Amino acid sequence: MRTLISTAFVSLDGVMEAPGGEAGYRNAGWTFKGIDFLPEAYELKGREQKEATAMLLGRASYEAFSPVWPGMAEFGDYKELPKYVVSTTLTEDALVDDWGPTTILRSLDEVAALKETEGGPVLVHGSIALNHALSDAGLIDRYHLLVFPVLLGAGKRLFSATDKDAQQLRLVEQQAYANGIQLQVFDVVR
Repeated sequence: MRTLISTAFVSLDGVMEAPGGEAGYRNAGWTFKGIDFLPEAYELKGREQKEATAMLLGRASYEAFSPVWPGMAEFGDYKELPKYVVSTTLTEDALVDDWGPTTILRSLDEVAALKETEGGPVLVHGSIALNHALSDAGLIDRYHLLVFPVLLGAGKRLFSATDKDAQQLRLVEQQAYANGIQLQVFDVVR
C-alpha cells in the first residue's frame, strides 16, 4: 500500500493559497515577503523529490504547474515521475507532453485504488479542493508542512471545514529555523 502525502507551504493561520505569487490574490507571494531565505528550511522539498514515486494533483494545480515545472531545474526529479490528475473535466488532449506519464483519475475511488498498488509515496502538491476531498475521505496518510510565520486572514486553507469526527495526528518530525519557518511532519492516526 502506498503512502499519500499532502505537502504544503502554509501560513500560521492555515492559508495555502498563492504562496509563490499567483495572480488574483491580495497576499500573493507571501512565502517571499519579509522572510529571509535559508536553504536548510527547504531541505524537505529536496528529500520529497528523491523519495516520491508519483504525484497526485487536482485539475487547477495541474494546469498551473504543467506549463512551468517541466523546465525548472528545481523540480527536475519530478519530471519523469508518473502524474495522476483527479478531474471530472480535464481531457487527454489537455495534458502536456514533456512532463512524464500522466493519468487522469475521475473519482476518489480511483485514488483509493491507486493507494492500494505497490510502490512508494505519492505526493499531493497544491490542490486545495483535492486536499479537502482526500482528507474528508480519509485518504491522506501524512502531512509535510512548512509553516510560515505570517497571518494572512483571508485565503483558501489547507484543511477542510467539513463538520466531521476529530482526526488525530502524530508529530513525527519537527524543526524550527532562524527565519521563523517551522517544519512539521504529521502521520494521520488510524
